[in-house]
Amino acid sequence: MRVTIGQINTTNGDYAGNVERVLRAIERARQDKSDLVVLPEVALQGYMSFDWFLDRDVIAHVTEPLQQIVEASAGLTVVVGTVRPNDSGQGRKLFNSAAVIRDGKLLGFADKTLLPEYDVFDDPRYFEPAKERHLFEISNERIGVAVCEDFWNDKTFWRERLYANDPADELIQLGAQVLISINASPFNKGKMGQRCQMVSHRSKLSGLPIVFVNLVGANDGVIFDGASIVTDCRGEVILQAPPFEEFYGSVDLDCGVRDERCLPGDDIETIHDALVLGIRDYARKNRFERAVLGLSGGIDSAVVAALACEAIGAQNVLSVMMPSPFSSRGSVEDSIALGVNLGMPTIERPISDAYEVLIKELGLVKPQTASEELARQNIQSRLRGNILMSISNAEGRLLLSTGNKSELALGYCTLYGDTNGGLAVIGDVLKTEVYSLARYINRAREIIPSAIIDKRPSAELAPGQFDDQSLPPYDQLDPIIKLYFEQKATPEEIIQAGHDAALVYDVLNRAEAPANEFKRRQLPPTLIISRNAIGIGRRRPVTHRYRRHVLRAVERAAEGQG
Repeated sequence: MRVTIGQINTTNGDYAGNVERVLRAIERARQDKSDLVVLPEVALQGYMSFDWFLDRDVIAHVTEPLQQIVEASAGLTVVVGTVRPNDSGQGRKLFNSAAVIRDGKLLGFADKTLLPEYDVFDDPRYFEPAKERHLFEISNERIGVAVCEDFWNDKTFWRERLYANDPADELIQLGAQVLISINASPFNKGKMGQRCQMVSHRSKLSGLPIVFVNLVGANDGVIFDGASIVTDCRGEVILQAPPFEEFYGSVDLDCGVRDERCLPGDDIETIHDALVLGIRDYARKNRFERAVLGLSGGIDSAVVAALACEAIGAQNVLSVMMPSPFSSRGSVEDSIALGVNLGMPTIERPISDAYEVLIKELGLVKPQTASEELARQNIQSRLRGNILMSISNAEGRLLLSTGNKSELALGYCTLYGDTNGGLAVIGDVLKTEVYSLARYINRAREIIPSAIIDKRPSAELAPGQFDDQSLPPYDQLDPIIKLYFEQKATPEEIIQAGHDAALVYDVLNRAEAPANEFKRRQLPPTLIISRNAIGIGRRRPVTHRYRRHVLRAVERAAEGQG
């Protein structure tokens, strides 16, 4: 059997555009003389469409794009992701399905059984689970079709499983000769390599060829990396689609020609490529041709500028320097050098005069308390936010926020100042990862000046101010945040991993402070590169009394008792 995969980039609700991409894959299959063409999960309507799938008028019309695919399927078998109404009168109004079409006829649907409700997923809110599995007879081959999560519960691969049953294994037990898995599997650090191992493992164990097709592209902050995989009956990868780009390709399932490109997926290159795709798709799908960002002379804004220039073109990225009385001349000069290296327009809009007027008007020239001093510092950030939002409004530019995950996790940011924006580019990127990105961007030549990379991080909102006066050193802070946010480790587990107990509890209680959660709620959509990311991947109440309590042993140590 010859198979074509269509690793396509869909947009939520763009039925015409999504159908066009599916038809492109069908035409490629004809050209390559394939028997079967496979498309990703919810390819026709767009994943993630969220509460659009609760609207009655949307539900009434969700199957209309499918008829165009049926009409275009002459001589081919098409497996394509779609949603469809649940007409039983019981349960949720929709099924998340794979439509199986053969030569102008709809053979039926394979409905999704396992509905994830962790991390960014909330499938049970919209979909009714399937109750049973069945095979499709195509060209004398018995085909089993699994929709995303239904493939991801292999008891021989995962140490811990979320569900008791394994629909993909049930298809194998029914006598499937080929297994197809259609997916909308988001990018996370390390996931591409893990996914490749998972597919190869099941293929080798079952003795079946597997066609695993994944969505590519970004919708809001969720990035789908593609990296689709086809294996033969020995578990050998015979087709590996490139990540982060649309791809149409064909392969014979029985050809036995190994493809060595099983992707590792846990290096800084994949994070870089994911963020570039995230910016490009967010801008394109929301009809922004140009962007604007504040350029401080620090590493965060420098990395965001470089990523944006790669994503939408340097000529379309405006960087704005906004020095205050406390900005060093070196920060301005470094920003200018970065703009020259990238070839992007860079302008200067000083805020010193406006700042002096405001602190005089508000009686903050000589602050008497720590709160008044903080208010005086934050005026600078809010003035910058006003300037950037005004440029965004006046010129129709997408405002890119430049705060990193380490700062946002501990609330080291100014509400309505540097949290302003239309897209938080590195809001899920740890500070140490930002440095790694800078070095990767400079891999061929110096784009980000070394002075920016080497300088001691500072918000420059007060004389002699540096980040490490308010935050733990990033090389100590980031491993704790990674364990807590991304792996949901307990305080005890983080301490057992070798981190200082007092520091762990200080970091976690600062992270969970209601005021800091309130700040994070105001963030723009954040590009997600990890599990349980700030935003829709990690949901916490603002109003709470939870605390990570310090162990009595730590308290005794602090009291000098042991």
